[in-house]
This record gives sequence, C-alpha cells and structure tokens, in this order.
Amino acid sequence: MDFRKIRRMLFIMIFLFLLLVGVIAAANLDQVKQKLGLGGQGGTEEETEEAQADRGDGQRGDDLSAFLRDETFFDPEVKFKSIETYSGRTVSLMMSSVAKDLRIMIVDSVGQLVTGTPFQVTVQGAGKYTDSDEDGIIYIDNLRAGEYSVSLEEAEGYRVPNTITSIQVKQEIEYRVLDDIEYLILTEDEIDADKEDKEVKGAEEDADGSENTDLLAAKGSEKIGIDVSKWNKTIDWEDVKDAGVEFAIIRCGYRGASSGALILDPMYERNIKGAIDADIPVGVYFFTQAIDEVEAVEEASMVISLIEKYDVDYPVFLDSESAGGSGRADWLEADERTKVHKAFLETISAAGYEAGVYGSRNWLNEQVNMKDLSDYKTWLAEYAEVPQYDAYYHMWQYTSKGTVDGIDTDVDLNLSYMNIDTSINHAKGAEGYSGVIDGDSGNVPVGSDDE
Repeated sequence: MDFRKIRRMLFIMIFLFLLLVGVIAAANLDQVKQKLGLGGQGGTEEETEEAQADRGDGQRGDDLSAFLRDETFFDPEVKFKSIETYSGRTVSLMMSSVAKDLRIMIVDSVGQLVTGTPFQVTVQGAGKYTDSDEDGIIYIDNLRAGEYSVSLEEAEGYRVPNTITSIQVKQEIEYRVLDDIEYLILTEDEIDADKEDKEVKGAEEDADGSENTDLLAAKGSEKIGIDVSKWNKTIDWEDVKDAGVEFAIIRCGYRGASSGALILDPMYERNIKGAIDADIPVGVYFFTQAIDEVEAVEEASMVISLIEKYDVDYPVFLDSESAGGSGRADWLEADERTKVHKAFLETISAAGYEAGVYGSRNWLNEQVNMKDLSDYKTWLAEYAEVPQYDAYYHMWQYTSKGTVDGIDTDVDLNLSYMNIDTSINHAKGAEGYSGVIDGDSGNVPVGSDDE
C-alpha cells in the first residue's frame, strides 16, 4: 500500500510540473513560436523596440520572466571582472621638486614603494613617462617652472585612483629638506658596495710620515676625537670613552661612486647610539658624489633624516674627496664642485645644524674654492706633525693610523678647536632642535701671526 501512495504522489508532482510549463509557454506563446521558427517577425516595430528596452532593465510590466532574456544577468565574466578590478593593491603618487625637476614615486596604501611594474604617468604639458627600471620612481628633469597635473595610468593588478595630482615645479633651488627622501635611501644589501663605496683619503697620499699616531700625543687644550665608519667594524664605545676620546664624528652614509645611489653606512645606527650611550658627543659626515645642486640637496636631506632623532652636538661635515678617479663627481671643475657643496651646506644650515667641509690640504687648495665656503666650518685632513695648510680650519685630522682602546682597526684621530656647548639637546622634539647649534668657532689661522 505504501508503494501505491508513493506512485500516486509522483504522478501528481509530474502533472503539476507539466501544468506549470504549459502556463508559462502559453504566456510567452509568441516568443516560443519565434524560437521554433513557426512565426513571422512578430509584432510591430514599436513592439520590437519595447522588447529591446525590456532587455535593459530585466523586467517590464507584469512580465515576470523577462529577466531570462537578459544575456548578462547570469554572465560569470562580468562578475569576474568586478572582482579583479577591486582586489588589486591600491597605489597612489607622491611627488617632490627641487628645481626644474619632478620626482614621482608610486607607493602602496602603507607608503611603501611599489617595484616590479613599469608604471606609466602622464604629466600634462610634458608627456608620458614610464618607470622603465621598475623601481617605483620616475624622475624627470629639465622641466620649465610652473604647475603640472600628473595622473597615473591603469596597471594590471593595481587599483589606480581616478584623481589628478598637481605639483609646483620650482624655478630656483630652495635649500629645504625633502620630506620623502627616505624613499631614495638604500642599504648595502641592495647595492654592490665594492663598486659604490670608493672613498679615497687624499691625506694619505700627501702624508710626509711625520704625523703623531698616539691618541694623546698631539693634544693640548683642544678636544681629542675620532671619526669612524663601517671600516672600523664593531666598536666598544665604553672602552673608547675610558681611553680619553672626547668626541666622535660618525659617517652616516655616502652616495655611490658609480650608480649615484644614496646609501646608508651599515654601522651608522650602532655607532651613533653607542657613542651617545657612552656619553661621547657626536657629529656626522657624509661622503659626497653629487654632480649638481639637486643631488646635493638630496644628500643633505638624507643626512637630516638620519640625525634628527639624535643629540648631534658637533657639525655635519661634507666629505669632499676623490673616489679614486672612477667616481661620477671626480671630474667636476673646482667652481662647479664648490657650487654643489654650497647647496649641501646651505640645506644643512637651513635645517638648524652647523655645517662644514672635510678634505685634504691639496684637495681643499686645488679642487674647492674655499673662500666661497668661508661661512662654514673647515675640517682639515693633513698627516704631518705641523700642517702646511695656509688657511683657517676648525678641526684637524692628524693621522689615520691611530690606536684607541675599544677599536680593533687603525682609526682617524682629530683635534677640535671649536667650543661646543654639549648641554643643549639637539634631537627632534627637544629644546635645542629648532635653533642653530651653538659653538664658538675657535678658528686656527695656520701660518699667520694669530696662530
């Protein structure tokens, strides 16, 4: 009996299904005929247009099945495109200008450079530019001063804002720190340091063999100090302090001699923290290979970004030396080199720090017009018992062969003639940050009656 009930129920369900199909077919008889080829064109031109309109909104009047005629209603391709469009990484533009140039950086939602994609931008009035090396940075020079609108072209896998960004390209250089300089700073893990770090001490070539190499041998009333970089390896700063060192000038970075990249000294953070923790006053230096004023402003901006969180009492020095003849800036004429150096020094000064130039006697005499840089400090490197440099200097590096407890390598030794007020905290946010670093310049006019 149960089997009979089941069979009866199946029969009723089949009947109801066929009845429903018949009702739907009757309601759409004209269309069924058209599909089966049993009717003519069917309907007037006005009715045809009305049917076409139906396909636009999926339903018209009481026709509940009209959505079945919408070819895109269940189109999976449309849905896939929607997902692809909104699932990519969001990118945007950051831009800066020093003078007649424009640097465009493509960054993601957390402010990191987006690399590995040849992004393209359109600069209104200048043309289209492509990030051909895919480093996330597009640099354009030789632009006329004025306001430019910049838009980022669509890129597969990325969400590009539909906004146009404007920027003012400057006519003349303003010696101001670039806020986005951190995007240009590389570590030695990202470059070939053997090719890029080509700093050559000209003072060693000029040395006459008469220099003092003991830490305290040349000391009088002056402050005795050292300058260090990655070449001095790991330093025990407490031992350095106990040995009698009164200040330290620390290399924070350099510009690559070949590529021109801005590169962080890998021991900088360790050295400056170690020295300050050991209560040793610090200054910094940067080895330049800038070939124009724009690059000089970049170098100064990098230095400021690296030192602003530390209490830097001594000046910021620009290391003006050769890279062994293979450096990109080695062949600048003295007038051009002086102009480039001044851009660096002006930018450092504008940020509230004392600035100066480092170089050997012959280099300062022949490769730089020091009279044009007389407003800044001079750090002389001359390895002799008595310097022959016939001009004012504020600090003297008298040997590169010094020995100091806490340092396993030879180290540069220096005497400072500056009266530095170390009671002021120059770290960002501290009381002394906004003002120019105080320090009475105890100029030493070598070779004059005032020596």
